[in-house]
Amino acid sequence: QVQLVESGGGLVQVGGSLRLSCVASGRTFSTYCLAWFRQAPGKEREFVSVITWMYGSTDYADSVKGRFTISRDKAKNTVYLQMNNLKPEDTAVYYCAGGGRGSMRYPEEYDYWGQGTQVTVSS
Repeated sequence: QVQLVESGGGLVQVGGSLRLSCVASGRTFSTYCLAWFRQAPGKEREFVSVITWMYGSTDYADSVKGRFTISRDKAKNTVYLQMNNLKPEDTAVYYCAGGGRGSMRYPEEYDYWGQGTQVTVSS
């Protein structure tokens, strides 16, 4: 089992920045990658970004490319999501996911989930 705990969400104005953190514990050696998804009210959970644990390879959704940066600290078992130039459409609950297989862009490809952290971008 892998436990994931997110933090760092909050209220920010348009154009502002936030950094989300996800701390992984448990059988982390079995975790191939860690990803961020988000879910806005009334919408499906959508892929944001993913990083492979061993090599640090990354992938981003087109909607966040150039604004968000995913990174990891292997010593701290932590993945970060630096979010810059935030827009109102970035408002959502952000979830950390662990595991990953296939394209790594769909929720069903992950085995472990955090509880989520709210990000609200006000205009």
